Amino acid sequence: MKVDKSSLLLYAVTDRTWLKGRPLTEAVEEALQAGVTFLQLREKELNYHSFFKLAKEIKTISDRYNIPLVINDNVEIAVACAADGVHVGQKDMEAKEVRKIIGSDKILGVSVETVRQAIKAEQNGADYLGVGAVFSTSTKFEADVVSSETIQEICHAVSIPVVAIGGIKEDNVMQLAGTGIAGIAVVSAIFAQDDIAAAVKKLRQATSRMVSHEA
Repeated sequence: MKVDKSSLLLYAVTDRTWLKGRPLTEAVEEALQAGVTFLQLREKELNYHSFFKLAKEIKTISDRYNIPLVINDNVEIAVACAADGVHVGQKDMEAKEVRKIIGSDKILGVSVETVRQAIKAEQNGADYLGVGAVFSTSTKFEADVVSSETIQEICHAVSIPVVAIGGIKEDNVMQLAGTGIAGIAVVSAIFAQDDIAAAVKKLRQATSRMVSHEA
């Protein structure tokens, strides 16, 4: 499956640790209803049964809003819950191995930090790339910051769409204008907010303005 570039405008990555006990399903529904265009379910601690149950619930919600859902890292869960695809990092399963398992019709996203990693990911079957961290971030303390110049070089080096991730907020989105990205991926900028719907609407407006500056 080739990803529609416009669907990557506002890409939400889930993180239940920000929700203060609020159900993830409820937070996700609010985010999708408010304008999130792409969703990644990221769970590192759940056992298989709990992860599968949650993934099925989230898939039901994403289907209702016709928003693509990818599962972070766990190919087995992605296949079992009939997700739209998988997103893997540099330390997860190799992209070409993931592609063999999920087939050609599913979405494959890959996290990269360099031009070399980006070209390799595209060659191995990636449909889109996540580049970051573009700003220092509270969700991944160990992540190195990728410069605007490197983001631009990655966007020019591949033919697939690129989303920026890492420390992005409404007030720094415009700093990414001119890099060539299709959109932004965010975690705490949505899921750590008391009013998720308001946060999503502001982020989507800011990102639309940023992307319109690409031309």
